[in-house]
Amino acid sequence: MAFRLAPTAASEGFRLEAHDTIGSTNALALDHARAGDPGKLWVVSKKQESGRGRRGRVWATPEGNLAATLLVITNAELRLAATLGFVAGLALADALDAVVPKGKISIGLDGGSAGKNRFELKWPNDVLVSGAKLAGILLESAILEGGRFAVAVGIGVNVVAYPEDLPYPATSLRALGAACDAETLFLALSDAWSENARLWNEGRGLGAVRRRWLARAAGLGGQVAVRIDGNVVRGTFETIDEDCRFVIRDDDGLVLKIAAGDVHFGAVASAGI
Repeated sequence: MAFRLAPTAASEGFRLEAHDTIGSTNALALDHARAGDPGKLWVVSKKQESGRGRRGRVWATPEGNLAATLLVITNAELRLAATLGFVAGLALADALDAVVPKGKISIGLDGGSAGKNRFELKWPNDVLVSGAKLAGILLESAILEGGRFAVAVGIGVNVVAYPEDLPYPATSLRALGAACDAETLFLALSDAWSENARLWNEGRGLGAVRRRWLARAAGLGGQVAVRIDGNVVRGTFETIDEDCRFVIRDDDGLVLKIAAGDVHFGAVASAGI
């Protein structure tokens, strides 16, 4: 089966560029933006060889996994454009719900999940299944002429394989017993993105996105540890604020709003990280 767009996405003017193998979907999407591409372009592949993760980490995708980047050209201020990562998380979780049979994946997360969702969103950029990382999201941006921004919304999903040398649990759809392939998942993702992007509405609908995201939030109400520039802050995950910053209350009752950091839940949060 070849990659293809959902009819809703095609009708809204989205385009698709599919590759068998690629260096980085994000890098290629931004190259297209600098060359004048108007956006609404999906760049996808089942194998990515030199992608990037957060904080410069390597993000490679073995054959059969999904690497997908949507190029968004927006006039929204960068602060709002950065919240497209939350739109991406919602779209991916909706797509996974649509294509993975309900009997295949159980509900639950060590350390504070309300147990309502099979696919949960970990601030700021991961999708989890029972506490294990299934997917990651990375936004990269470039400034264009006229004050516009190009945003590459990168989404990587462990469809058939997952890295085993990580300091946290990870999994894949195949390991969970789901037979979904990358092409089927992308078809659902392109549909779900359209719905969630309409909700976001150039940042005007961020409040609604925030509420939907919190309904899927992993670890909400539980103990967390956040690593920030080498320091570790511990407390209770209370919410994300209006700017989608991570809000925790420490043991002294002090409320902290965190714009960037690595979050750990449950037993990991209680241990030395």
